[in-house]
Amino acid sequence: MKLRLALAAATCLALPLAAHAQPVTGPYVSLEGGVDFLMPVNFSETLGGGGGKAQYRPGYAGEVSLGYGLGNGIRVQLSGDDLHTTLHAFDVSGYGHYRLSGTHSTFGPMLDVLYDFPVNFPLVPYVGAGAGYQWVQSVNNGPIFASGTKASFAYNLIAGVSYPIAAVPGLAVTAEYTFTDLVSNTKYGESITGAPYAGTLKFGDQMTNSVMLGVRYQLFNAPAEAPAPAPEAAPVAAAPAPVPAKTYLVFFDWDKYNLTPRATQIIAQAASDSKTQSTTTIDVNGYTDTSGTPVYNQGLSIRRAKAVAAQLVTDGVPASEITAQGFGDTNLLVATGPGVREPQNRRVEIVLN
Repeated sequence: MKLRLALAAATCLALPLAAHAQPVTGPYVSLEGGVDFLMPVNFSETLGGGGGKAQYRPGYAGEVSLGYGLGNGIRVQLSGDDLHTTLHAFDVSGYGHYRLSGTHSTFGPMLDVLYDFPVNFPLVPYVGAGAGYQWVQSVNNGPIFASGTKASFAYNLIAGVSYPIAAVPGLAVTAEYTFTDLVSNTKYGESITGAPYAGTLKFGDQMTNSVMLGVRYQLFNAPAEAPAPAPEAAPVAAAPAPVPAKTYLVFFDWDKYNLTPRATQIIAQAASDSKTQSTTTIDVNGYTDTSGTPVYNQGLSIRRAKAVAAQLVTDGVPASEITAQGFGDTNLLVATGPGVREPQNRRVEIVLN
């Protein structure tokens, strides 16, 4: 049963929308609300010496989370949930179906680890799992009376999608499915109308399915920097025109710094040309597009520049002639707004001086 539910948790919701995604970096908050479906719960009771299944009607689900994104797709978050359903009936083995009324609520903290898939698609799918502690508040209004608040260890499985709002950097709409299992038995004092003494009502595993919509906001989300204006060159009178520096462009896949076969060909050509020209220095400048935070993009641009510089050394260029630098999402080759995956901006420029 649990394996089947785990497989069901891997099914993500889809939305027919279009936007540009960026990795979650740094702290964020999220708020979600939706519908909760508590599955039938096995029970046993001592007054009648029997047992069966408790049936519940759908209710509401809510969750608030505080998390932190590592910038590589992995997120860690602490969540507090509130899942509420209503009691419908007891199916008592050997006795039949008894209509009852009452409420059933679970609430408490969960610590979750999630992974956002790095797909070139407007909707970003994610999965996750977590564990925590949940309190169970159950009230039966009769003719079988039982009420109280108990606690249980719990784990959950999560699958969902997020859609970034391009107009508000750091803001995303989410659609999420969560399976939660409270694995401990819970016991309540029991009384039955007309019975002269009290008994015990015990419930087994309580498995619930929640479907929620929400919003997530990345805190301290800085807008992408505008391209730095090129400094104006002062005119030099009666001086010969300088020999223009030769530049080679090496492009990268989104959020990658490994070299493609075409990239290694271009680097090899630059290395070869540096030996036949009067080259004194080689500048290796790394850049990114705007689909990430400035801090993350700065680090990625440096990794790209270092990868190209290492390949130049492999191709025979002395390391002492190379200067490798990263400039993040500044000096865009193609001007864009924030959060845009522009292939021509994901580059390293090799400049032979």
